[in-house]
Amino acid sequence: MSARNLLSDPCWQASDLGLPLPDAPHAVSVALPRWQDVIAYEENDPACRNALKTIYPRFGLHPLLRELVDEIANPGGSAWPYSSEAAAHAAAAHCQRKATQGITEVIRTAGLWCLKADAESTQHARAFWQHTGLGATSRQVAIALKREPAPAPKAGQEARRIVRERLAEIHGIDVARISLHTAGMAGLHAALTAVQALRPNRPTLQLGFPYVDVLKQPQVVFHGGELMQSSNLLEVAQILDQLQPAAVIVELPSNPLLRCIDLPAVAELTHARGIPVIADDTIGTGINLQALPHVDLIFTSLTKSFAGRGDVMAGSLLVSPHSAWSEQLLARIKPLATVSDGDAMALEEASRDVRQRVAQLDANCLTLARHLDNHPAVERVLHPKDCANFQALMRPNAGHGCLLSFEVKGDEGQARRVYDGLKVNKGPSLGTSFTLACPYTQLAHYQELDWAAGCGVSSHLLRVSVGLEEPAELWERFEQALSG
Repeated sequence: MSARNLLSDPCWQASDLGLPLPDAPHAVSVALPRWQDVIAYEENDPACRNALKTIYPRFGLHPLLRELVDEIANPGGSAWPYSSEAAAHAAAAHCQRKATQGITEVIRTAGLWCLKADAESTQHARAFWQHTGLGATSRQVAIALKREPAPAPKAGQEARRIVRERLAEIHGIDVARISLHTAGMAGLHAALTAVQALRPNRPTLQLGFPYVDVLKQPQVVFHGGELMQSSNLLEVAQILDQLQPAAVIVELPSNPLLRCIDLPAVAELTHARGIPVIADDTIGTGINLQALPHVDLIFTSLTKSFAGRGDVMAGSLLVSPHSAWSEQLLARIKPLATVSDGDAMALEEASRDVRQRVAQLDANCLTLARHLDNHPAVERVLHPKDCANFQALMRPNAGHGCLLSFEVKGDEGQARRVYDGLKVNKGPSLGTSFTLACPYTQLAHYQELDWAAGCGVSSHLLRVSVGLEEPAELWERFEQALSG
């Protein structure tokens, strides 16, 4: 039986709850087709959770990972598979710092390294596993459980070489400046480890509304993370002097507000104080943005637009040749785990058309944003086309990325009606070849909706990753939902 075509037959109805997106064993998204499904998911409603055929990686255990850990976890405790022995031991060290009386053990089972944690250590084991992205992937576990054949190591090595060369060509840098990681958050972990060697025991400073784990990782795993919403350069300079952070972290653009800070100006202030800048270009992409002259490190979730299929976990970290700490950073970046052979081969195959696909995704997203701008039922549209700071970083003939957010007029009930009636795939993640929508704030900030609203992120904001559907046909689906 062929896989479901999510471009023409999206998972948008109640009966689609829990289906993997895409229709594949290693899908990284899961269908939450109604607003009430999102709430039930956040409330850990058993009926909803039991219906899920997969789960967003890092936010829970894929069914294959669950099968593996259920065999080895002690009663009342937990187990967490990792992509390497070094990653598992790093998780154990984190647990020992956070729960000094807790008991952890690193074991090898089915060819994988796993951290076993007792009840006292479990919450810290879970946090490290989620925030760092160093956990084993579903492909690794499928091989460990002998559900899939192990690829030849040489094939994996060759795939990693090609992916690094592909990234080097996109960014216009030497391939030696690029390392591959198990996830975008694992790339951030390597970046934070490297800058801590330069500026030890200091917190980071994040500018602009954060993607949740970009802020949580330095707060939970390293030495703290402060958040600043203001883009006033005088205020930025003041907090830099006051905090003296290990690094400044920026998203290009931010998720889900899709805004950029004035990167050249902020980088000048930051570098003048001897502080490196770390950027996340997952949404904007290196195809569209030229950020390397202003930043020291760039981490990216390759799972998103680079791969585009939504069925492979991977990340990258780039060291800028313009960085004053270039050689020091290169010497200190040692991934705890790299992309596995199977994931590397899937990533290489999926990214062969990355330039053409990203350009089409970007164009389709811009078309939808303009339609939404002009619809009487829409209160506001958030898209990088309206951000001068984003435009200042764009390469010639570049696009704006595949992501937009919008709010409908009226209350949350109206947003619910639009979301429930929208005939596109609905679930977390972005950058897929099929359109993917979600009530982002409900998914990412359910326990802190008032805080998010205070930061300008509405509780009924809808975020859309635009796919390769024919633009006129896609707009017809949105128009029907908005008029329903």
